[in-house]
Amino acid sequence: MNQPEEPKTPPTLASMAQAYAASSGIARNERGHIDLMKAVGGIRGLAESLLPGFVFLAVFVIGRSLSVALAGAIAVAAVFTLWRLVQRQSVLQAFSGLVGVGICAWFSDTTGRALDYYVPGFWINVVSIVVVLGSILARWPVAGLVFGFIRGENVEWRSRPLRLRAYLIGSWIILALFVLRLAVQVPLYFADNVVALGITRLLMGVPLYALALWLAWVISRPAAVAPSATGPSSGTAAP
Repeated sequence: MNQPEEPKTPPTLASMAQAYAASSGIARNERGHIDLMKAVGGIRGLAESLLPGFVFLAVFVIGRSLSVALAGAIAVAAVFTLWRLVQRQSVLQAFSGLVGVGICAWFSDTTGRALDYYVPGFWINVVSIVVVLGSILARWPVAGLVFGFIRGENVEWRSRPLRLRAYLIGSWIILALFVLRLAVQVPLYFADNVVALGITRLLMGVPLYALALWLAWVISRPAAVAPSATGPSSGTAAP
């Protein structure tokens, strides 16, 4: 007789946070610091993030042809997609970049304006602001949900006021990244300055994201452990 299946335990916020931290690409390097290159996907991740936008802007500025610029951006994203498929990576991972560039191209092609290539990015930042701000208000700061598992704290930091405060500050730094992007880029959009908008989008993309992660990591670092009065020095806490 078949044994009845045990009821599945619904996932908890902690387990979901652990799964997200594991899939975020954020990890420590051999010195115990945050590995920024791994967080942005390495050299290829940088290229996948920057090259389609760079090609779109360069081709449009030089040739003033929107269709050619959009085709160039899609072609670059397609090359990276094929590269991932050849290496037998997951279909979702392979096509995510191409889909993102395709959505941007669709917005721009629909309106016939090069500026609208950047509109989806505005909405991504708005959603990110809502998510990060919501995590702060709920006192489950996103910095803690990711860094806590990387540091081996799991969610125990929530019961320690100083650690919770540190992760709240780190999350405010991440939130400031998304707010700053909109504060700088939206006025350029309404000023119809596609060159300035394209350049700031590139500079405030992966490079600024990496800086925000590093600052949040440093700010939320555990305090040094004081040496024992009767024993040898215990050193400092992990970064």
